[in-house]
Amino acid sequence: MRFDIMTLFPALVDGVLSESIIGRAAKAGIIDVHTYNIRDYSKDKHRRVDDTPYGGGKGMLMSPVPIYDCYTDVISPEKNPSSRRRVIYMSPQGAVLTQAKAKELSENYDNIILLCGHYEGVDQRIIDEIVDEEISIGDYVLTGGEIPACILVDAVSRLLPGVLSDAECYEKESFSDATLLEYPQYTRPYDFRGRTVPDVLLSGHHAKIEKWREEKALEKTKAIRPDLFARRK
Repeated sequence: MRFDIMTLFPALVDGVLSESIIGRAAKAGIIDVHTYNIRDYSKDKHRRVDDTPYGGGKGMLMSPVPIYDCYTDVISPEKNPSSRRRVIYMSPQGAVLTQAKAKELSENYDNIILLCGHYEGVDQRIIDEIVDEEISIGDYVLTGGEIPACILVDAVSRLLPGVLSDAECYEKESFSDATLLEYPQYTRPYDFRGRTVPDVLLSGHHAKIEKWREEKALEKTKAIRPDLFARRK
């Protein structure tokens, strides 16, 4: 899977995605992450990429021209021969990223291009011209799209074969079932400040452990995310 990230702050993205499991996946060649500095495509002598919005209003808006020039470089055949491609604008106005969406992206595309906005966002015309969909990580506003882009890369990458040690690592966790959180988990020590590990987990009885986990997952979902629990059939 190839990720191409168009941003004003490539160092921010590179720093996050070079660490831990995602960093190891990149070193192993399972994913291929490329960042592009949109400023490098500005024709302004001061490398400006923004201007005041038509119609007035506070803040600055990213111009479509350097973004488009960056995009055409990203998809140039000599650099990027990918055919199953999806262009995503990380925007608070987009549909909220879910585990189901991450799974869809991991299974249907071999190249994801991410556009990170900044300031007051980007000129609508670049969205109309190159973007396939807008995705948000929640109903709130951040200063830029870089952190959301890193989150999407992480969410999609960990579903690719070889990134995690075993498919069970993601098949039985929160949101693998869209209406159910993961059951509580425990490790050593057995006794932590008077709180002990449930005895069933030490029983060695796999059927009982599985039943306990199912019950606790339901209890946890009902207590923490009643909105999800209410959607269960």
